[in-house]
Amino acid sequence: MLYDPAQFELLIDEPWNPARVEDAIAEIVADADTRFDPDALWPAHEWDGWQSALPMKNLYVGAAGVIWALAALRPVAESRLDLATAALRALERWRAEPDFMEGEVIPTPGEAALFLGETGPLLVSLLLAPDTSRADRLHELVRANRDNETDELFWGAPGTLLAAAAMRDATGEERWAEAARETADALAARRGEDGLWTQRLWGEELKSLGASHGAVANVRALLHVDDPRNDGLRRETAAILAERAIRDDGFANWTDEPRLQWCVGAPGVLVAAWDYLDGELLMAGAELIWQAGAHGDEKGHGICHGTSGNGFALLKAFARTGDELWLERARRFAVHALAQAERLGAANGRRRYSLFTGDVGTALFAAACLETDPRYPVFDTL
Repeated sequence: MLYDPAQFELLIDEPWNPARVEDAIAEIVADADTRFDPDALWPAHEWDGWQSALPMKNLYVGAAGVIWALAALRPVAESRLDLATAALRALERWRAEPDFMEGEVIPTPGEAALFLGETGPLLVSLLLAPDTSRADRLHELVRANRDNETDELFWGAPGTLLAAAAMRDATGEERWAEAARETADALAARRGEDGLWTQRLWGEELKSLGASHGAVANVRALLHVDDPRNDGLRRETAAILAERAIRDDGFANWTDEPRLQWCVGAPGVLVAAWDYLDGELLMAGAELIWQAGAHGDEKGHGICHGTSGNGFALLKAFARTGDELWLERARRFAVHALAQAERLGAANGRRRYSLFTGDVGTALFAAACLETDPRYPVFDTL
């Protein structure tokens, strides 16, 4: 079985209406503005803040991610918050009490992690309010994380490679280009003969293909640095994906478990490898995502393991093929995800304040469908 149909639901039958989509995005932004507190930041969903020091501050499910998203949404809906000041406050709160999950085996140096450490809030603060001393601290974290043994996006060198590339592009400073190159060279050198990386994570050793902790994420991070090895990386990774695809009746997935989401399975593979994956396999993965429909309430509407994350894969199919059918299908997912966010927010008494699992991430997906911009947040653009 390529996925579990019980985890999915039919897409709502509501047409794409740009004005209504813009209004829905504006409602999400306005609600985030209203719910912000300078000290408490945003209230955390139970899953996002489980066994962690509240408020959540990190990039993945905390305040830094919400602030980054609100800044990215400015072309569609302008936040009333002073986002630069809010970003500095989130960084201060993280430094005072990191929001690592209690009992989790934290890789060293944990504070250097892009998604879960200090690097995320620090980077967001710098993109909104440049500062020499904070930039020096980020540079120190990037270089310290070059040899992190996790070799995956959330904790390891692939994440801090993205941070260095973002600062390179934002500042034009050579030290960031050098840090990105050094990190990329070290990461590429640890790639195994089988084309995969060994991740040492949660006290275990594993090898993965997926977008959150696997090879396609590492390759996508490496492609942020221009290097002669990149053509070989694309070609060899495409061959691995062709070899390891699980195929059934014209559909394809890439997981040992029947999961179909950005962090595990075909959606993440398509988001990361859309421009070099075999075209037939790309279509087989996209058709599976379309057939499955929207994630149910357990997974939700977010970009990590929800409806919006799967929708981004359909946007990638459009970017690769130019076929408007895939844009139309992605927009169906966006309409559903926005309605899902509103319904779940009403049922819970508040919306969910998180980039990867919450409403601002869904708003970014809807905005991407408005602008036909297939770039996935953080992964493709910072």
